[in-house]
Amino acid sequence: MHIVLFDTTARTQLYPFSLIRPLAALRSGIFTMQERWSAAFEKDTFTLSEAYLQQPVPNKHADGLLYINASAVFSHELFNEVRSLAKQTALYSADVLIAVSANELLTFPIEDDQLASFKKQQAVSKIELLAYPFDLVRMNDALLRMDFAFIQQTREAAAISSTNTVINPEQIFIEEGAEVEYCHLNASAGPIYIGKNALLMEGAMIRGPFAALDEAVVKMGAKIYGATSVGRKCTVGGEIKNAVFFDYSNKAHDGYIGDAVIGSWCNIGAGASCSNVKNTASDIKVWNQPLRKWIAAGNKCGVMLGDYTRVSINSSLTTGMVSGISANIVSNRLSPKYVTDFTWDVATGEKYFLHKALQEIENWMQMKNKSLTNEDKSVVEYLYGQL
Repeated sequence: MHIVLFDTTARTQLYPFSLIRPLAALRSGIFTMQERWSAAFEKDTFTLSEAYLQQPVPNKHADGLLYINASAVFSHELFNEVRSLAKQTALYSADVLIAVSANELLTFPIEDDQLASFKKQQAVSKIELLAYPFDLVRMNDALLRMDFAFIQQTREAAAISSTNTVINPEQIFIEEGAEVEYCHLNASAGPIYIGKNALLMEGAMIRGPFAALDEAVVKMGAKIYGATSVGRKCTVGGEIKNAVFFDYSNKAHDGYIGDAVIGSWCNIGAGASCSNVKNTASDIKVWNQPLRKWIAAGNKCGVMLGDYTRVSINSSLTTGMVSGISANIVSNRLSPKYVTDFTWDVATGEKYFLHKALQEIENWMQMKNKSLTNEDKSVVEYLYGQL
């Protein structure tokens, strides 16, 4: 049976992180949504999303296809329920489609007309859905703990060097090839995971829950706490609390980032900081681009920084700021609450020329020995055409 993680039309609510990827590729915890389902099923999974993001999906399988809502957060109860779903049955939580067991390929978006002949069934398990970008931070603690437990059960850890100051070593997992010397690792409040070939420089202070994925770098003297996930090949330093970094991003120097989600290929300059609490301690309003209105995000919310975005040194990012993709945030005052896609100048609203945006994305990729693929380029070109 092929497993397909499908987006719904509500995927736009995860702006800006849904722009360049299917929802299944969003990370919260150690794994992405897709990695978590693939690990549970012990097989590769596919995605179903908008046409400009769609990758090939096999249209037939001897045992059919199992479709799972990509915004449904993995749980063992949900896993057991969807894998036992009878053929030609659609599983719902209230009126939200959660899973479909089908014989043939379905198309995005999966709507009622495609399911007219299917049996309808209500889910028994409690299901949590990713609805807004700040949910990635809200769920990070629980998902990081769940992912850590899975890794402990299925992998062998490397030894922890005696040069480190360690509290609760049973909740620390270091992969082979990671370099961790003369660091402070406190797992009393939550687990600490260090990926393959990651580097924690001397003096880094880590309080779990925390994950640094493969080849990530944590700079000397970094102070990281709360539930924080640092993606592959990221470089981080300064003070970080309750944050999710997607792969290949940098916040390498002093400055504070908290209750934030940082997309892929972002760079946050030295001394830049974000506010995550209002002076009034009241609810924070975050711009919802699909709805074109402000929505409540609780009393703690930092920056939601879209992919390919750069922030200049000493920038002050306002509480609950949302930035679209490929923005150049340079300002000598508090940043705007919302920065649109491909913004070159936040003061005037001037946009990037497409060729300039692509060239600068390529420049940053080359700094990590990567290059813009044809697929990446076509996605950026499509999104630029939507301006």
